[in-house]
Amino acid sequence: QVHLVESGGGLVQAGGSLRLSCAASGRTFDGYVMGWFRQAPGKEREFVAAITWRGGGTAYADSVKGRFTISKDKVKNTVDLQMNILKPEDTALYYCAVDAPPLGVVEPGSYDYWGQGIQVTVSS
Repeated sequence: QVHLVESGGGLVQAGGSLRLSCAASGRTFDGYVMGWFRQAPGKEREFVAAITWRGGGTAYADSVKGRFTISKDKVKNTVDLQMNILKPEDTALYYCAVDAPPLGVVEPGSYDYWGQGIQVTVSS
């Protein structure tokens, strides 16, 4: 059973940084894609970034390119999201997800396994 646990969220001022981490367990993830999504109040869940577990290819939403960086640690089985130059519009509940869609597929419905989510709040 795949288990994903997010950590590292919190409150930060605009322009600041946060680093989210997702601890993954329950299976080997070769051939899988690890993704980060977010959902703001009253809005649909949206893609943020993804990384292939085997090769390390990455994909980003246009809204976070140049500010966010996704990375993985295959020894610790973690996927991190470094978020810099945060903006109030980045405020959302952030979710880690894993499945095997092609990298760049952004629909949340393409991922079957999800963490419980962690809050990120950026104050202006």
